[in-house]
Amino acid sequence: MNDDHDAAGAMSFIFEAGVLKRAARTGWWFAGIKHPESIAEHSFRTALIGMMLAAMEGADPARVSMLCVLHDTQETRITDIPHIAKRYLTAAANTTVTADQVAACPPAVANLINAAVAEYEAGETPEAIVARDADKLECLVQAVEYRHQGIDNVQRWIDSSRAALKTTSAHRLADAALNGQPLAWLTPPPPPA
Repeated sequence: MNDDHDAAGAMSFIFEAGVLKRAARTGWWFAGIKHPESIAEHSFRTALIGMMLAAMEGADPARVSMLCVLHDTQETRITDIPHIAKRYLTAAANTTVTADQVAACPPAVANLINAAVAEYEAGETPEAIVARDADKLECLVQAVEYRHQGIDNVQRWIDSSRAALKTTSAHRLADAALNGQPLAWLTPPPPPA
């Protein structure tokens, strides 16, 4: 393949990933959220949480952030299938979707993305375990924020997300989220005495 074709293939995936900025996280509709966060918004904060968890757990923060950024990119093609719908629907494996998405990318790019998604899906490396915790923790944090906004039907998201956490650091951050105030950061600390 020539360089122009490789560049066009990479740009195709970049354009496709942009759809995630407009695609809603559909499970929140069941809780009564009319305009839930987008998949891209979820992925951004998941990557941030993942970086922090990686530092706390001794994993590679850059690798974890990459896994987090890529963990839902398949949803451009299969959508964000709510948990309840997974009882009735069978979607292609995320690794299969990803391979199709990046098939026209330069080989180095396709190999990088395919390997990262396969690692995340396998969930065996310290980085994949931390990335999966970041995904669940972000969902818990979002539920806490929605609850503070007056949506009281989010406890099942909090409970299921918390139950899925594996690392000690993720449990510590979940405790902090559940005991904290989402807008406490707006109040500056008192000046030193």
